[in-house]
Amino acid sequence: MTSPSPKPNPKAPNVLDGLLADLRAESEVLDGLVAGLAPEQWALPTPAEGWTIAHQIAHLAWTDDWATLSARDAEAFGEAIGGLFGELLAAGADPVEEGAARGAAEEPRALLARWRAGREQVLAVLDAAPADIRLPWFGPPMKPASMATARLMETWAHGQDVADALGAVREPSARLRHIAHLGVRTMGFAFTLHGLPAPEAPVRVELTGPGGESWAWGPEDAVDRVSGPALDFCLLVTQRRHPDDLGLTASGELATAWLPIAQAFAGAPGKGRDADGRAN
Repeated sequence: MTSPSPKPNPKAPNVLDGLLADLRAESEVLDGLVAGLAPEQWALPTPAEGWTIAHQIAHLAWTDDWATLSARDAEAFGEAIGGLFGELLAAGADPVEEGAARGAAEEPRALLARWRAGREQVLAVLDAAPADIRLPWFGPPMKPASMATARLMETWAHGQDVADALGAVREPSARLRHIAHLGVRTMGFAFTLHGLPAPEAPVRVELTGPGGESWAWGPEDAVDRVSGPALDFCLLVTQRRHPDDLGLTASGELATAWLPIAQAFAGAPGKGRDADGRAN
């Protein structure tokens, strides 16, 4: 009697699978904030100067389109960046601002539908991409897992702007760990953005997650240390709150210098927030 043929195993879970699931979940939280808004509410101002709720969603849709192009055709991405950005910069325009303004001018239902379709495309192309490929971006090239983390971070950060505009409070989740990880990994990048030498010494980061769990990065015996709630650290590295408004503690010269300039997102140094939560 012959044994039955083994059934094919389903796709084994991996880091990217978890990241994509968390990216989807984070997008759905933000979707829940805006899906029921009246058309006039899309024009509510957010803490980002000059940006309404519509601008925030338009920016995410715009960035998702670029992420999809990057994963599908790296050469076309490079050509599009060179062409579009070159034209706008030559005209004295900011490509990010222009993309947000153009999307914000759409009818809210159309904008919402476009964002929903675009984020599904991002999930699909990242899931299909080879794990070790490096995707071109506005900053350094990234592997699909890093791109998914960056998209999650940006969705959460702009979702914070929308929540602030609506006076809503989002329930912190374990997804914050991805954002905190990115915030730690970009420490050297933040110093370089400000014309400072990249740190050579390590920093120990010890955070308390939403469920009371402990998250840590860096050697335990590091002289420089940062500690506090994970939510506060994520608000810091996405520059959604002023450092003085957060319950973070820094010890050591390097850690103390890092907190005011921490930045987990690509691009020029962010303007941050005043102590009242508005953009500088």
